[in-house]
Amino acid sequence: MTQPTYTDFYTIIPFLILIASACLLLVAELFIPKGRKGVVAFLSALGIAAALGFALTQIGASGVGFSGMTKLDGFSAYANILLLISGLLSIALAYGYIKRIGAERGEYYILLLFSLAGMMLMAQAGDLIVVFIALELLSIPLYVLSAISRKAKAEEAGIKYFLLGAFASGFIVYGTALVFGATGTTNLSAIVAKAADGANLGLLAIGAALILVGLGYKFAAVPFHMWTPDVYEGAPTSVTAFMAAGAKIAGLVALFRVFVTAFQPLAADMTNVFWALSAVTMIVGNLIAVTQTNVKRMLAYSAIAHAGYILMAFVPYGNPQVAATAIAAGLFHLAAYVIANFGSWGVVIALEKAEGKGLEIADYAGLSKKHPALALAMTVFMISLFGFPPTVGMVGKFYLFRSALEGGFPGLAVIGVIMSLVSAFYYLRIVVNMYMKDGDPEAEREPWLNFTIGLTAIATVVLGLIPQYLFLLAYNATLR
Repeated sequence: MTQPTYTDFYTIIPFLILIASACLLLVAELFIPKGRKGVVAFLSALGIAAALGFALTQIGASGVGFSGMTKLDGFSAYANILLLISGLLSIALAYGYIKRIGAERGEYYILLLFSLAGMMLMAQAGDLIVVFIALELLSIPLYVLSAISRKAKAEEAGIKYFLLGAFASGFIVYGTALVFGATGTTNLSAIVAKAADGANLGLLAIGAALILVGLGYKFAAVPFHMWTPDVYEGAPTSVTAFMAAGAKIAGLVALFRVFVTAFQPLAADMTNVFWALSAVTMIVGNLIAVTQTNVKRMLAYSAIAHAGYILMAFVPYGNPQVAATAIAAGLFHLAAYVIANFGSWGVVIALEKAEGKGLEIADYAGLSKKHPALALAMTVFMISLFGFPPTVGMVGKFYLFRSALEGGFPGLAVIGVIMSLVSAFYYLRIVVNMYMKDGDPEAEREPWLNFTIGLTAIATVVLGLIPQYLFLLAYNATLR
């Protein structure tokens, strides 16, 4: 193997900035007094901002690093920017919240940086071994963050997440071994060439299926979703918000990267698998969400349902005529979901009490009278997740349903539309409680929390009115 060059390191500079920031903060945090751990939050945000600034300069650049182990292209640039923005929003949500619940520790932000770095590496992986390394780097800090408050529910969430996460990692390792056995390589680009040159396609298909199972756990597709509601409910809400956005982005972009690049020869066989996975994920996520009374569990099942919506874009990935627009639709809706996700979790954090109360849907009664701006923002997020104009969520679902129709899957589009109508019940139930029922809810007034809620609410509406720029970015990021 040749010695690494500047070009190799250039492909992963945003990742290296995050790793360097996390390692430096590990040492610096020892010298920061106990009552001033907020300094670590500021320094962490500074590191993420520096990585984001460099990631923006990489838009339009392309390259391969470390003998094909990492890739820099429009796809990785889009994912990195979305992940880094998610990291900044996660710190803003956590700053006041972890103080309130008595979990203010400098390592919170350091673990977040390490996990975020793993997510970015997953988006840039050019080899199945790098996918596994990135998966572990993003997962292990999340296991710790889930239990960082040291409450009984949080510790239970951390254990459940760890056990099922380790189980999922085993699937990916075994799938990678089978792919190597079938092709003699783990490089994503080389797998395609080997598949066309007499590789054992049966063994390759089994390996691909096992990798799909492992990644399915990460972005909470049915039937690999069992951990999601319990972990989302038990983990600190700021961790849940980061997990719901970051882990979903990482899992889905890894799925896009691996299957579009490496398993393209299996597209005809995998189409029905992805069709079924998308349909059952939408159906189960939405139907079970209807029965929930706890806001965190409801949003957990909502996250599962949105994984199903995004998978719609992946069904026609083997059709070269619609693959680019379909994947662009998935990337667009992923960004739309992330924006509404952080906003809605921000409102949940604002109403949550230190002892874990304020998490029932009934606790939102009367919010419009007591805190009208907060109620308006939550309404914007709910109708965006539902897919109602003039929000970016409506545009995202339109693109997804159109991609399914253009790909020749009208049945899947019909299921998506019906499930969106079902979702209106549980999303609008919160709106009804806020505006049509009496109550006296108390909300926290934290500057960074309010800033995050306001920013995401504005972005949800503005991007719904002028979505073409975001869609153009998503289209340019597709793996063509």
